[in-house]
Amino acid sequence: MAEARSSRRAAVRRSGSRPDLVIRGGKVADATGERRADVAVAEGEIVAVGPELEVPGGAVVLDASGCLVTPGFVDLHTHLREPGGENAETIETGTRAAVLGGYTAVMAMPNTSPAIDCAPMVQEVLQLAKSALCEVQVAGAITKARAGEELAPMAEMKDLGVRLFTDDGAGVQDGALMRRALDYAKGLDVTLAQHCEDRALSEGGYMHEGEWSSRLGVPAQPAAAEESMVARDLSLVRLTGARLHLLHLSCAGSISMLRSARAEGVPVTAEVTPHHLSLTDACLGDYDPVFKVNPPLRPLRDVAELRQACVEGLVDAVATDHAPHPPESKDCPLDEAAPGMLGLQTSWPVTLASLRPEMDVAQIIALLSWRPARVAGIALDQGGDQGGPIAPGSPANICVVDATATWTVEPSRLASRAKNSPFVGRTLTGLVRHTVAKGEAVVIDGEAQR
Repeated sequence: MAEARSSRRAAVRRSGSRPDLVIRGGKVADATGERRADVAVAEGEIVAVGPELEVPGGAVVLDASGCLVTPGFVDLHTHLREPGGENAETIETGTRAAVLGGYTAVMAMPNTSPAIDCAPMVQEVLQLAKSALCEVQVAGAITKARAGEELAPMAEMKDLGVRLFTDDGAGVQDGALMRRALDYAKGLDVTLAQHCEDRALSEGGYMHEGEWSSRLGVPAQPAAAEESMVARDLSLVRLTGARLHLLHLSCAGSISMLRSARAEGVPVTAEVTPHHLSLTDACLGDYDPVFKVNPPLRPLRDVAELRQACVEGLVDAVATDHAPHPPESKDCPLDEAAPGMLGLQTSWPVTLASLRPEMDVAQIIALLSWRPARVAGIALDQGGDQGGPIAPGSPANICVVDATATWTVEPSRLASRAKNSPFVGRTLTGLVRHTVAKGEAVVIDGEAQR
């Protein structure tokens, strides 16, 4: 696959293909650094990067004045709900939200109905994704039906290109089974991603156990529910040598263990979400179910530790955990409401506000683009099409972002079928101007083109 792509890119460079799209007036920012340059695209590939490039007649011109031109964002954690949950989201609506948020690739989680736990289910989702607005990678389940009882046939799913496996929404509770899964994954050279939650500790809890849960009288779950599984699985990785990705870490104790493991050279990566970087358990002060999420929002001290972990480089990705729900699943009492919130369209401004000024904008983009691309196994040097660099011969998966423009989150601006965003009504700073996916301008001036 990688050799074929290299040959195709070389052919484009040799042919001197006439650009059909030019991004003008911006500052390119990728893993190689920052520079003022225009970007020309032809036949889905970047063919030229340089100052004041000529624009052929008929070419689409995207104005990037005052903006950064970056590799497209990559989300490691997207719930597209299809099949089975089309009343909340479909691959079409979810990927429209994704490109509006600057994403050119998303990882579809397997907690669909039925679960993505075998080759036929992977094939079904890949077929549905053929008309998606961006690349859709599929995560397979670790266990059959995500029931935590029997390993799923990961080898047959890997043969279809699946690189990441998770029972997301339900951490693998049986330690012995998780060890076998890690051994299996190591032999297949794939990555397991764990939703770290000990259900014996979390069951019945609707928010973080602490000052606010006591004040509100709400049943809660302690941080230990997450931390105990992080500790267990890091021990299992030390034992097996398999790769592990920790999903949506939310508390200081987990970060402390991650820091120690990384210092030891343990093959572990981790993500945090925009909402855990920006919101606290105090948001539940009026019992609003839009703020109910799993893992729950934590106190400010935990938020500060997550931000510091990003600054230190311990965290590999900011991932949305985009979790759409129909109105009836959220417009109900807190104890009955489904956990989860939208994240794709607001990820850029929320992450930007959470991590500046401690991190510069290019470092923040790394957490949204080329670093998650590597975790997903879809970076350019891994045979994939994501993460840049912005250079001749690279696939044209690009977003153009403004770090200063403001906009107000309104339900009518959300492309998802669901509207359960905690940021509705808020004015955010940071806007996605344009998104180019596979060489096509799918977002122009903040508007989806199809």
